[in-house]
Amino acid sequence: MPSHTTGLTHKPKKTTKHLPQWNLSDLLADPNNYASLFKELDQHVTRFERYRAHLNSGLSVRRFQTILQLHETIRILTSRLAAYAQLWFAQNTTNQKARALDTTMKEQITACNNRMLFFDLWWQRLKPIQATRLMKHAGSVRYYLEILRQLTPHTLTEAEERIVNLKNSTGRDALDMVYDIATNNFSYTLKTGRSTKTLTRETLSQLFRHPAPQTRQAAYQTLFQVYANQKDIIGELYKTIVLDWKNEGTILRGYSSPIAVRNVSNDIPNQAIHSLLQTCQKNTAMFQRYFCLKAKICGISSMNRYHLHATQPTSYTRIPYPDAIKIVLEAYHRFSPTLAEKARRVVTSWHIDARLHSGKVSGAFCYSVLPTLTPYVLVNYTEDARDVATIAHELGHAVHSMMASHHSIFTFHPTLPLAETASVFGEQLLADALLQQANNRRLRQHLLMSQLDNLYATILRQAYFVIFENQAHEMIANGATIDELGKQYLKLLREQFGKAMPIPEEFQWEWLTIPHLFRTPFYCYAYSFGNLLVLALYQRYQEEGDSFVPKYLQLLAAGGSQSPDALLSPLGVNIRSTQFWQAGFDRIEQMVNHLEQTVS
Repeated sequence: MPSHTTGLTHKPKKTTKHLPQWNLSDLLADPNNYASLFKELDQHVTRFERYRAHLNSGLSVRRFQTILQLHETIRILTSRLAAYAQLWFAQNTTNQKARALDTTMKEQITACNNRMLFFDLWWQRLKPIQATRLMKHAGSVRYYLEILRQLTPHTLTEAEERIVNLKNSTGRDALDMVYDIATNNFSYTLKTGRSTKTLTRETLSQLFRHPAPQTRQAAYQTLFQVYANQKDIIGELYKTIVLDWKNEGTILRGYSSPIAVRNVSNDIPNQAIHSLLQTCQKNTAMFQRYFCLKAKICGISSMNRYHLHATQPTSYTRIPYPDAIKIVLEAYHRFSPTLAEKARRVVTSWHIDARLHSGKVSGAFCYSVLPTLTPYVLVNYTEDARDVATIAHELGHAVHSMMASHHSIFTFHPTLPLAETASVFGEQLLADALLQQANNRRLRQHLLMSQLDNLYATILRQAYFVIFENQAHEMIANGATIDELGKQYLKLLREQFGKAMPIPEEFQWEWLTIPHLFRTPFYCYAYSFGNLLVLALYQRYQEEGDSFVPKYLQLLAAGGSQSPDALLSPLGVNIRSTQFWQAGFDRIEQMVNHLEQTVS
């Protein structure tokens, strides 16, 4: 293996803005020694391959457990290697050494996964009575094995699965990297009056909330001009990713639809997601009503999409990073000292990167690598009040996986539909704490609008991304052009906002700016699912008080060890019911009513 000198320090350090950089030494103590780890990985996989001859219907429980333990050892090592490469790349997508290492890691891990495919395929072919006998002794890996068997109808032969894995490493995965490299390296030249500034995506996005209407408009126009200029390249990337998704998912594997690929992997019935999206479409008028109220409060005489994130003139404040951490941890502590302590560990372990610089991946994420390892959190902290909510959100992801650290690496991650539960609940804790402290009408208006803005962004907006994806996948399969996709996206935007908010033409290119559409098709309904679920759970918390806390912690502690249905049923949640999803919107309507009372 070639040697890469990473240039990363393992000593925690601060930037000139006193924002932390994460410490990756917990993943690899010596980042230049990864070649020896590949050798160790190869030895483990070679040992695993020897068990192929022993796989039969009469496999002993003892040998079955030995195989599972070795499988887990291999997964732990590959997770460490993959995480190190991805986190280093996320710090600076223009770093060629980081990109090379990420590519090398993916190739090596894909090769190992291909060598181990035989076990999954054997497990899927076992007769039910034989699988049940062994499943009784699978421990915390049980649900992982159950999911494997559910995927049997969509599994190919071993040779075909190997080809697909190899194809993905240089196909879909490579396109994801190209999108990241291209878009994270965009620069934006903003002209306002006599001033001209060159900005990153994060600093430009911050101006969407600027007090001056002309600055908000200029920021959006600048963003979309850059993407419109690159629409042929970025749009073709998307079309290729969509066709690859169709070719593998519906043609080769036989899923009933493109979105069904995601639903089956999430162990969620198609009916549940249909009910969720249908309920979201029926509630567009509620948010339209809210945006009319917001225009009145913010003094916007001619409301349009440029001003979606407008704020009250007195509410544009800066919050230093240390203050943001303190505010979030206090909100968590009031609900549960246990969760607060786990969130604090992310910060004190230097597992958070808040720096803001060109080349860094935009947005925010939490990466839970191993059950025994404190998760890593990336944010782009600009001292905006919304960034405080982002920290609360990402630390919620972290504490969720930390609560489930007693599970196997195969089952400690919550399934995707439940992955947003703790993160959104953390945001609710923060919002509720701030609202309780509000001592005047103006501040209450600001806090309610912040909540409603966020609920729009994470429920209705995300649902419409998925509605667009459903239509875009069908359109692309039928030969649609990039311009036709843009027009369809604009049509759906205008459906969302109705007469409450005119949508300028350049917003037809907004879909090109959404990384989830490229990286993880149909991911975004998890946000709608998680937020509406949390609204219901938070209502329970307000009604039951402290007695609710243990139930909630138990839900988090389950991680991904059971299906979403099994985990939510004890809480009285029926995800197939439109009535359940409507209950979340009823809670939002209460907030809109409260805001309306502050205006009259």
